Amino acid sequence: MPNTKQYQTIKLELEAKIARVKLNRPEVRNAFNETVISEMTDAFKYIRNQNNLRVVVVTGEGKGFCAGADLNWMKGVVNYSYEENLRDSQNLSDMFAEMASCPLPTIARVNGSAIGGGTGMVAVCDIVIASENAVFSLSEVKLGLVPACISPYVLRRMGDKNCREYFLTGERLTAEKALVAGLVNRVVPESKLDEEVDKLIQQLISSGPKALAVCKQLLDKVPPMNQQEFGSYTAKVITELRLSDEGQEGMKAFFEKRKPKWCE
Repeated sequence: MPNTKQYQTIKLELEAKIARVKLNRPEVRNAFNETVISEMTDAFKYIRNQNNLRVVVVTGEGKGFCAGADLNWMKGVVNYSYEENLRDSQNLSDMFAEMASCPLPTIARVNGSAIGGGTGMVAVCDIVIASENAVFSLSEVKLGLVPACISPYVLRRMGDKNCREYFLTGERLTAEKALVAGLVNRVVPESKLDEEVDKLIQQLISSGPKALAVCKQLLDKVPPMNQQEFGSYTAKVITELRLSDEGQEGMKAFFEKRKPKWCE
């Protein structure tokens, strides 16, 4: 049985190097409120401090991934003051930042609809595997709002061209259309979703854990650098990894035609 950390609105299961974070409000298609935001933030902080973990899977219980903001919560938000709204929105931004900065590879297992902020939870993950029945939407404009807190992550995945269309129209995207737009990495039949996720988990676990964390740092740090900056930075990164215990073990294992120790 997996180890669990108890929450009200999510499940965190830790087993065999894998953390599974499950939104656990199936009665409302896993819509989020202030409790979900707080608990997701706490869960990813907890994961960050576990030395034995290698990969994180984010998914939803039941038939949906995440239906966006909970309607009952939104009814309360209508009457918030500016200060209350700002605090609430900052908490949401902090949750996405905590997920995005996770040093472990993160997989979104999209088992159903991912609407509004639910699309943001998808976009913030490193690799997205979606059921062919999944549906996505950046529908905030239909409520007179905008996808503000999720925009950095959706823009990074889908690019300006696609975001201009889907931010402005709020159009619902099929899984195949989301694949073409760059939001999703792979689309599979619902019956094959767990098989495909497990296959990806094994691919990730076979790689050096420190190398994976540094890959994520490269992806964040290199794009805004100029040529002089990234030339110096990347040379330093590869030098340090070659001299590290993990790099030495990986190269020795390759030449000795054996699996490296982190695969044990």
